[in-house]
Amino acid sequence: MTLTFIEPVHTFQVDFAGVVSNIVYVQWMEIGRTKLLEAVGLPVATMLEQGLVPVLVHTEIDYRRPYRLGEAAHVELWISELRNTSAQIDFRFTGPDGILRATGRQVGLFVSYPDLHPHRLTAEQRARFEAYVHQP
Repeated sequence: MTLTFIEPVHTFQVDFAGVVSNIVYVQWMEIGRTKLLEAVGLPVATMLEQGLVPVLVHTEIDYRRPYRLGEAAHVELWISELRNTSAQIDFRFTGPDGILRATGRQVGLFVSYPDLHPHRLTAEQRARFEAYVHQP
């Protein structure tokens, strides 16, 4: 299963060249990860209560075509790899026209809180994420 959402392009996200700044893609990825955690029933507040937090360790983005003011980003994400202590999330950014604008990938590490050591997912925690694991 994939998770999808739409984000409008705002004036403050456009750079001097008239296109969406690259940092905005990272923000959209953060929104997506937050929505994914909520979808699996582990919002950040709940994870903290359980002594678990996700820590981002790698981000990459390949830009294809720019977004401009007045457009909306259609963001699709899924877990392409779920390991015992980490997960890789892949992203596709398209416009309302369906044309691919960018792809991205992030790797997050699950760590115990507050000591910040790698945390091995329990069977119950892992099962929550399984519905979003796939290779498109």
